[in-house]
Amino acid sequence: MDQLFKIFRYTTKDAKALEDKQIEAHVHDFEELIIGAKGKISHFIDFEDETVYAPFVSFVTKGKPHLLLPQIHQGECDLWVIRFRSEFMSEVIFKMYGYFHNRANVTLPGDQCFDRLMVLCQMMHDETQRPNPGLIVIKQLFMTLLTIINHERPTNIQSDSANSASETYTHFLHILEDNFRRNVKISFYAEKLFMSERNLNIVCQEVMQQSAGEIIETRKLNEAKNLLVNSNKTIAEIGFEIGYNEKAYFSKVFKRKTGYTPTIFRKEMKQLIS
Repeated sequence: MDQLFKIFRYTTKDAKALEDKQIEAHVHDFEELIIGAKGKISHFIDFEDETVYAPFVSFVTKGKPHLLLPQIHQGECDLWVIRFRSEFMSEVIFKMYGYFHNRANVTLPGDQCFDRLMVLCQMMHDETQRPNPGLIVIKQLFMTLLTIINHERPTNIQSDSANSASETYTHFLHILEDNFRRNVKISFYAEKLFMSERNLNIVCQEVMQQSAGEIIETRKLNEAKNLLVNSNKTIAEIGFEIGYNEKAYFSKVFKRKTGYTPTIFRKEMKQLIS
């Protein structure tokens, strides 16, 4: 994709046109956010298949192999697809990773919340059609859209303690993005946040229902998957790059989390997207 930002609408007519076509798994050189108001999608991502019914939001990070097929449900399909380069919205990448940390597809309430998302998408689209689109306007609209998504996520709890935990978790993600490739312990992150390991784990459990160690490990392995598919580095080199000093231990952790050895994962994914 040549543009920094692109948004378009996917309709029932478009879904019908795809019904008899074969779509292959692929990777993007951009970030992609799909806002589904009507219909459903069949989504292969993170090595798993899932059927998601509207209303939903899906996020596909750059370099992640996936296959997404929009489909008609109850006679309709209506999706907005937002594509952008990370340099255009670098300040939100870590936020989006936090929102969709362990789940690419999120179902949202189909009420006034989703109506607002559709209005914001239309506003962004209208701005891109102007002779001189205001990128700052698009950024502000996009930030508002992400704020609403985060506010309406099923895990969101409207309380002072939850808001405090969410803020701490956001800071944790900032630090994680800068350091997940290093071979450092959980105490490193806790010290950066001026808190104990125990309290960091409490925050992570409250926000994501996972321990800090699980979140760090997931981030490492997501990067490993991208490197396995998009580079020719050896298994040992990839393990070392994300902070595993021993190839055997990296392979053990990878298989425990994904069900595949790094070698088999690389082979099957490259066959899938070739």
